[in-house]
Amino acid sequence: MPITDWPHEDRPREKLLHKGEQSLTDAELIAICLTSGTHGKSALDIAKELLSEFDGLKKLLRAPANSLIQKPGMGHAKYAVLRAAVELGRRYLNEQLSPGSMLNSSRITQQFIAQYLREYTNEVFACLFMDNHFRLIKFEELFFGTINEANVYPREIVRRGLAHNAAKIILAHNHPSGNPKPSTADKEVTTLIKQALLLVDIDVVDHIIIGNPENFSFAEAGLM
Repeated sequence: MPITDWPHEDRPREKLLHKGEQSLTDAELIAICLTSGTHGKSALDIAKELLSEFDGLKKLLRAPANSLIQKPGMGHAKYAVLRAAVELGRRYLNEQLSPGSMLNSSRITQQFIAQYLREYTNEVFACLFMDNHFRLIKFEELFFGTINEANVYPREIVRRGLAHNAAKIILAHNHPSGNPKPSTADKEVTTLIKQALLLVDIDVVDHIIIGNPENFSFAEAGLM
């Protein structure tokens, strides 16, 4: 049955308008981007099939163009709409945390970091450099490693902190496994970095581990 024949309150677009975008499933959001289906299949049917075939939203949105465009019900135009939606989300988060932004919300900070680090299949260690009033100076990805670990050098973090004239730093790295629980090594390197930065009067505010779908904050866990 075409979506236009569904009860008004069950249609994805109308559901979004009346209940908000948070109420929609991944398939319903994708169906809105697709706008229409094919003979015998609604946009929602196609969206569900794509999510199943690509094993979830993340892998679907990261799929190469040629593997999506050729799917029944897709094509170049609908693929372009999906990519535009992803890019709009990325730019929205970037605007929220541009240089000079106040990092006074752990949720927004984690969303900003996650959009960069969650996509990596290897560990990446990054830093958010801030002034004394928690305003963002610079976000930098500093160390790249394997799927299990990245070698982190406190001396380089000190050097970059001084180069940015930072007063405060938020440390961040990803766990490609998806489990954000800190390892013993994560805790030890956090302590080493804090001690190194203390010598140059730079305060480590938090260490955020990006998992999937959850993250871990050392500060929120009382480990700072």
